[in-house]
Amino acid sequence: MSNPSHQPPASKKPAVLFVCSKNGGKSQLAAGLMNQLANGNVTVYSAGTKPGKSLNPQAVESLTELGIDISSEHPKPVTEDVLDVVDAVIVLGTEAKLEPREGTRFEVWETDEPSERGIEGMERMRLVRDDIRSRVRDLYEDLSRG
Repeated sequence: MSNPSHQPPASKKPAVLFVCSKNGGKSQLAAGLMNQLANGNVTVYSAGTKPGKSLNPQAVESLTELGIDISSEHPKPVTEDVLDVVDAVIVLGTEAKLEPREGTRFEVWETDEPSERGIEGMERMRLVRDDIRSRVRDLYEDLSRG
């Protein structure tokens, strides 16, 4: 009975939700990268505002190149349950629309879109991944500071 009020301990690890529209690419990339970087120190969720049927195979492959396996993941919808427990909501790209919640950090990352420069395929996905990776690193450092 060390915590009778059922309040989370002060050292509760931060939780973050990464959102994109289909939850098949960018939000899965961000979640996979954060999981690798945080090594269990951050609770990570990903979801889509309009979840697709499957993950983008190039997103999966681009993380496999970094030793991150997300092949068992699947697109999931944004739920109130998850929104209630996270400290930060990160929306990747401008397609997904989500209302900010009071008391929850809310950011929209306008991620690099190489296809606008005629870059497609795995080359595009690696550029997207690396852009998200640097942002995830900054976010992790910020969350780690509390």
